[in-house]
Amino acid sequence: MNRQRLRPIYLVGIALNAVAFAYAVTNGTWLYAGAFAFVAVYLVVRLRMLSTDR
Repeated sequence: MNRQRLRPIYLVGIALNAVAFAYAVTNGTWLYAGAFAFVAVYLVVRLRMLSTDR
């Protein structure tokens, strides 16, 4: 896949993890919330690497 197609996939993944994180926090399931936060941070790092690597 090229960079133009990967960017929206990363953004959708980040958005879905943010929603799942908020849902887990409101239910008090902190272990799941931590996992979703970890995945979201990983996706943000990957997106930043994709943006700076030209």
